[in-house]
Amino acid sequence: MKSRDLENTLAIFKREFLSYFNSPVLYVIVVIYLLAAMGFAFFFGRFLDSDNASLTQTFFFWHPWIYIVLAPAVGMRMWSEEHRLGTFELLMTMPLSPWQAIIGKFVAAALVWAIGLALTFSIVITVCWLGDPDPGPIMTGYAASYLYALGCLAVTSAASAYTRSQVVCFIVSVALCILLTLIGYPGIVDTVVRTVPGWLESSVRFVSYLSFMDHFYEMSKGIFVLRDVLYFLSVVIVALVVTNLGLRSKRA
Repeated sequence: MKSRDLENTLAIFKREFLSYFNSPVLYVIVVIYLLAAMGFAFFFGRFLDSDNASLTQTFFFWHPWIYIVLAPAVGMRMWSEEHRLGTFELLMTMPLSPWQAIIGKFVAAALVWAIGLALTFSIVITVCWLGDPDPGPIMTGYAASYLYALGCLAVTSAASAYTRSQVVCFIVSVALCILLTLIGYPGIVDTVVRTVPGWLESSVRFVSYLSFMDHFYEMSKGIFVLRDVLYFLSVVIVALVVTNLGLRSKRA
């Protein structure tokens, strides 16, 4: 990347990152996220009643269901907000490429979510105080959780590039994230496999492989597989390419 391109990307990143903290909506979303993540772990996951010093089933298990709603809530403003403020045309006429704006905005949203995830670290301190957990599943669980959030943010970025309404973007993004979660949910996949003819089983397994859940599940249990990381990174790249196509169609 040329120095000028990097400067443009950093300028977009700084503008977008600071705009998040100028909006009270972000603080509300972060508070809801922390309450949901901790609440599900302690009340539904029965964290304190578990004899196993692990966060897999009590904490990380609930993250995909939180992300399919809250990640779109953070990312829906990426491009829809530009349309609402009437700054999209101005941004597109500036001496920068759509890719510089896309990367700057996405990295800003990704960093915001990293901060939110880091604020949950108190539960790691708690589980270490109560027992002697294996650090491996905790590290891979956080990695899987963050990659899942990035996947949902990237999908939201693509949806935001094609709509002027944040509400429409939010609804579409949530629907897509739910779909990408449920097509690989173990209970649903097993039910479909038992229902369809045997010759369709391989097709069902292939579709489930495209799911966020299929790749999140193994990593959240402490099994680090490079193909799962590459899958989420591929989702991010494809979604950002779709975002670029959407912006170029409006710029033309």
